[in-house]
Amino acid sequence: MKKFRLHFLFLFAVFGLLSCSEDIEELEESTQLNQPVVESKAASPNGVMMQAFYWDVPAGGTWWNTIKGKVPAWSNAGINAIWLPPASKAQNGGYSMGYDPFDYFDFGQYNQMGSTQTRFGSKSELTSLITKAHQNNINVYADIVLNHNSGGALEYNNFAGSNTYTDYAPASGMFYRSQYDFHPNDYHHNDSGKFGGFADLCHHKGYVQDQLYRNSNSVAKYYKNVMKFDGWRFDYVKGFEPWVIQEWNRNAGGFSVGELWDGNAATLENWVNQSGSSAFDFACYYRMKDAFQGNNLSLLNGDMLLKRNPGKAVTFVANHDTDEIFNNKLLAYAYILTHEGYPTMFYSDYESWLDKNKLNNLIWIHNNLAGGTTSYLHADNDEYVARRNGYNNNGIIVYLNISNSYKERWVQTNWGSRRIKDYTGNSNWEPVTQGNGWVKIQVPPNSYTVWSVK
Repeated sequence: MKKFRLHFLFLFAVFGLLSCSEDIEELEESTQLNQPVVESKAASPNGVMMQAFYWDVPAGGTWWNTIKGKVPAWSNAGINAIWLPPASKAQNGGYSMGYDPFDYFDFGQYNQMGSTQTRFGSKSELTSLITKAHQNNINVYADIVLNHNSGGALEYNNFAGSNTYTDYAPASGMFYRSQYDFHPNDYHHNDSGKFGGFADLCHHKGYVQDQLYRNSNSVAKYYKNVMKFDGWRFDYVKGFEPWVIQEWNRNAGGFSVGELWDGNAATLENWVNQSGSSAFDFACYYRMKDAFQGNNLSLLNGDMLLKRNPGKAVTFVANHDTDEIFNNKLLAYAYILTHEGYPTMFYSDYESWLDKNKLNNLIWIHNNLAGGTTSYLHADNDEYVARRNGYNNNGIIVYLNISNSYKERWVQTNWGSRRIKDYTGNSNWEPVTQGNGWVKIQVPPNSYTVWSVK
């Protein structure tokens, strides 16, 4: 039986090259900046998502109950959605993280693949978790793997001319699959991309479309109408065309975000335009990695999806596949939680590795103050300043500092003759802006401040 840890290792090897920096045009440094450098498009605030797992969470069927116990506190902190790992039975049964899907309709109620429960628990425990989340005003997003399947029985494949593991007879009795539903087949040899040695689903086959999203008892509609998921995180969308996501969403509805692992903002923008879905902003991730790991905040001026289409950008600092920002990681969260886009909190950062009180403070700032368009005011090696222009005289000024000394800077605000304060508590200054909106603010060493009217 395959150890699905290989999935992670394969992803890291294939996509690691994407972390290379793009050439970035730096801003000229000055003591006072008379004009904002860039004005972005507006995006309405839409809460904060929690990635409610990490790689190799404890096995034994306890994870759904673990997350259920954290839901009320997360809701109180301002989390408005949780992203769960793939919830259905996979080839490695009770040991699998779910990215080797076998039976899309087995949530831990059928004895197959060596277990009844999934790694995370039973169907009833998952249903209870989703119900608890909804009672606490939290949406639940399902991780959906549509590119590939795993665990099929061996059959002679007329199209491959050899035996292949493409005979799927799941215990749920739903979505039987055979050589005709994978590549190669009688329709064509392949689509956008295979993943490792897994059986590659053919999305051009009408039967596959019916079973995944068109029929009343399709995977999408069962997840939405029976299990009560509110949206989708699509795995490895490079493996098939964007129209697949568009059709899934047209038939099932709900929020969706795709894992298009690419550091090029234009590529991400093109994909969201074709699919109609949001995308994880890997361009933002790699610009942050370059800036914070390379000790050069001017690199935050680089191209990102959140600057091109903030309403479709889902930002993140770490996830279960990649966690490469170690220097000033809290400042990276300060960046995504004060900027446009839909920020994602990584479970391990929130629950184990970083200061939860500081993260909760940033979540509050995001949900209550950080609205409107963004004006990028200043960036150099050590300092970064941006303004969220807000609605109805709110908004913020965010000031990042990765040097070992205090920094001060005059900035242009949207508030004339108003007392402001730092809502992070990292500075006790409470200056009054000049009539024209200018004010001097400060930030401690290796820290951040977020300013708004008092």
